[in-house]
Amino acid sequence: MLITVENLKKDFVNEDVVTSVLKGISFQIEKGSFVSIMGPSGSGKSTLMHILSFLDKPTDGNYFFEEKNVKEMNDDQLAEMRSKKVGFIFQSFNLLSSLSVLENVILPLTYIDMPQEERIEKAKSLLDQVGLSHRIGYSPSKLSGGEKQRVAIARALINNPEVIFADEPTGNLDSKSGAQVMRILQELNRKGNTIILVTHETSTAEHAERIIKVKDGNIIEDSQNFCRREAKENLDK
Repeated sequence: MLITVENLKKDFVNEDVVTSVLKGISFQIEKGSFVSIMGPSGSGKSTLMHILSFLDKPTDGNYFFEEKNVKEMNDDQLAEMRSKKVGFIFQSFNLLSSLSVLENVILPLTYIDMPQEERIEKAKSLLDQVGLSHRIGYSPSKLSGGEKQRVAIARALINNPEVIFADEPTGNLDSKSGAQVMRILQELNRKGNTIILVTHETSTAEHAERIIKVKDGNIIEDSQNFCRREAKENLDK
């Protein structure tokens, strides 16, 4: 099992006030899954994503990634997990305007021992995969929103992560660009990538095979999206 969460809790303390954001949730995610974590603002879904992606630790409960208890890891080990095991796609793209498209994609390889020529070829291949080989030398400021998000997808893939976290990836896009980004994520999943999508939109969540709905720090529904799963199985035949 790739991810196992057991009675996970997260509290935030401000002076003497304790706010319980996650109230004891449990689930598992298999390798190769496409899962949406869905909920309104304040539901706890973003806090859950931060814990799953090694950006934060739970207050109580256990989180196992590849059978290792994340709660027992120190800050250096968490940083190593972030750099090697996960890729991130954000609503705001998080591209550096001072770097070219190619340089943005290469950026996560900065502290990895890899020849520069290999880094460039790998980045070029990923940009070709998302249909942006003709934008390699561009500044992000010259790209449309949909193109920026496709650069972010290529960057998320550069380290061959075990799981890709997509946080509201269509939130700043028009419907056409958003649909294109979701098709890319579905294709990546069909090729074996594990995708965890965080969203408040039902139409976006329904691109996943499984939807975990969160409200007030609790899981209120965990269901299979049989239409999406059947479509993926038909493509795999």
